[in-house]
Amino acid sequence: MATSAKVIRHRNRLRAEGLRPFQIWVPDTRKAQFAEQIKRQVRKLKGDPAEKEILKFTDDAAGSTEGWR
Repeated sequence: MATSAKVIRHRNRLRAEGLRPFQIWVPDTRKAQFAEQIKRQVRKLKGDPAEKEILKFTDDAAGSTEGWR
C-alpha cells in the first residue's frame, strides 16, 4: 500500500474518532539566528517593570498543576 493511502486511512480513522488536524509552525530552535534573537529579546526585557509581573504570572502558572496527570 502506498504511503499516501496509509496516511489517508490513518487521518480518516482519527476524524472518525472526532479529531481534526491542526498544524502549528514554531521557530526553528536549531538555527543560530534563534539563539541571537532570544538573547536580544532578553536584553530588551532586562529592567522592564513588566518583567517582574510576567515572571510572577509564569511562576504562579507553573505552580498551579494540582489535579494534572
